[in-house]
Amino acid sequence: MRSVPLPSPTLPRKYRLHVPTGAEGPRPLVVMLHGCRQTADDFAAGTRMSERAEAQGCYVAYPAQSARANRGRCWNWYRPDHQRHGEGEPAAIEAIVRDVMARHPIDVRRIYVAGLSAGGAMAAIMGATYPELFAAVGVHSGLAFGAAHSVGSAMSAMRGASADVFFRSPGAPGLGIATIVFHGNNDSTVHPRNGEALLAQWFACQSWGSVAGARMQQEEGEKEGRRYVRRFVEGPDGAPLMEHWAIDGLAHAWSGGSGAGSFADPHGPDASAEMLRFFLGRSRA
Repeated sequence: MRSVPLPSPTLPRKYRLHVPTGAEGPRPLVVMLHGCRQTADDFAAGTRMSERAEAQGCYVAYPAQSARANRGRCWNWYRPDHQRHGEGEPAAIEAIVRDVMARHPIDVRRIYVAGLSAGGAMAAIMGATYPELFAAVGVHSGLAFGAAHSVGSAMSAMRGASADVFFRSPGAPGLGIATIVFHGNNDSTVHPRNGEALLAQWFACQSWGSVAGARMQQEEGEKEGRRYVRRFVEGPDGAPLMEHWAIDGLAHAWSGGSGAGSFADPHGPDASAEMLRFFLGRSRA
């Protein structure tokens, strides 16, 4: 684990980094934000993102939330001071990304951020507030940007009251960034309506002149014992713009993950592989 010096001891400053073997030249970077009661190592084990990224020659950074910042090691996604560019935990995560970029050959056009639960909510915040840094966002069992502003509203949002959040959330320049969403239909911790809210927020924030010809498509299937419905939007050039995966029978856990980590379900579509596919189809101008 590497430590990044920051002005406040309550901000996350440590991270784990997977370095792909034999990679030459600038390579993509995926930033993975763990959920509550998880650690960076635990999240890496459960998602197997490092294994998937190794095959693609990608770096993977796993920032570690501090117990001093949150007793449950949750990202403080529901606090306004952690929902803005250049402040709080978003600034600390950006500092970690900049540290990786300074030490390794990272392709600045292909930096992505993903997370689970509270980490998924923080990933949405990072995409909304740092569109100049990230090319795409992955949100697993998370919440939309601006879904809450306090502990009370966070609990309400997690119960499913944030489906209309895109009407209420403050403006952010990156709300239309390419996004892939995974959510289990049996999630009793973060209601599946939050995945729908992310989809609605993305649509509400589009400048459709930039995605002319895009249309929503849908496919249904089964992978590793779980049925799913995948809705997706592609640009005229076939590049992915938005995907929403609804997984039957999946609770609050990473789809297609490994039992070596917590909050990971080995059944269903492999969220890590699908997110990587989506990410690597996107690059920032």
